[in-house]
Amino acid sequence: MSSLYPWLAEPWQQWQQRLDDGTFAHATLILSQQGMGAFQLAEQFACALMCTTYTSEPCGFCHGCGLMKSGSHPDYHVIRPEKEGKAITVEQIRQCNRWAQESSQLSGYRIIVIEPAEAMNESAANALLKTLEEPPEKCVFVLLTHQANHLLPTIVSRCQKLIIQTPAAQNVSDWVGTTLNQAIPPFAAHLHDNSPLLTKAFIEEGGIKQYDAVEQSFIRSLSDDMSAALECAKLIAQSPTRHLSWLWYLLSDAQKVQFAVSQPAQLPGAQAVSELLSYNVLYQQSHKLLEMMEQLRVFSGLNAELLITNWLFNINEETCL
Repeated sequence: MSSLYPWLAEPWQQWQQRLDDGTFAHATLILSQQGMGAFQLAEQFACALMCTTYTSEPCGFCHGCGLMKSGSHPDYHVIRPEKEGKAITVEQIRQCNRWAQESSQLSGYRIIVIEPAEAMNESAANALLKTLEEPPEKCVFVLLTHQANHLLPTIVSRCQKLIIQTPAAQNVSDWVGTTLNQAIPPFAAHLHDNSPLLTKAFIEEGGIKQYDAVEQSFIRSLSDDMSAALECAKLIAQSPTRHLSWLWYLLSDAQKVQFAVSQPAQLPGAQAVSELLSYNVLYQQSHKLLEMMEQLRVFSGLNAELLITNWLFNINEETCL
């Protein structure tokens, strides 16, 4: 088993203590934001539970550990959506329930990991709930979620919670910098809610340069120049979900600048934007931006470039009033 990410050390120690004390539950809910590598924690727990030395640290040498390393342990199951972005179906959960009721093939525990748990549709969630209400002996469920509010409260209430805390921006920058052997500006972590793995991916794909292009284009669009606004809308529409998220952080940081709140991870263009837009405009337009992002998320057929263009024109109109 590879070493855990440093931010997983504390929750793993909590889980180890439960293993040592025999107080771990038949169902555990791991709560974290995206890009925290929560599955690595679930896999470590599974390895410890399947290890035949029966300690809270997998030995790495026994038959159980060997099967886990090879990905062929018959009592370990992982359930994910069959296609990215799709739901976990009731058929998949019914299969989980069958595994839960069967005897262990190696006379130990059965463990079922569901990721992401919020992807279960209503029928799937209700099917799982029935099993959690009457848990079979020596069967453990581990549910991973980034959105616990999308889960049935009755499922959440039947799980032991394990929370992965998000590291500080500087810690994320230090880790990514050490991993990639390069200096990382703290705002890179800030743009991703201090998610280490998302920040790392952002740096690896040249995200700093991409962000700078979007930021500068947006600042130019605030000059009441129609062509600059059209150019900005076209650029943002190339990846609307990502680029609009960046602009939301920029508007939020600009609002903080208005209140003289200084942050080490502040976005580089926040000062310039705060000088071009009043606090009221920043506040109102950041909310309109969130509404537009939700529209684009729910209705995939909308013309993103047109919506973004209208939003940019609206900002300039309010600025001129």
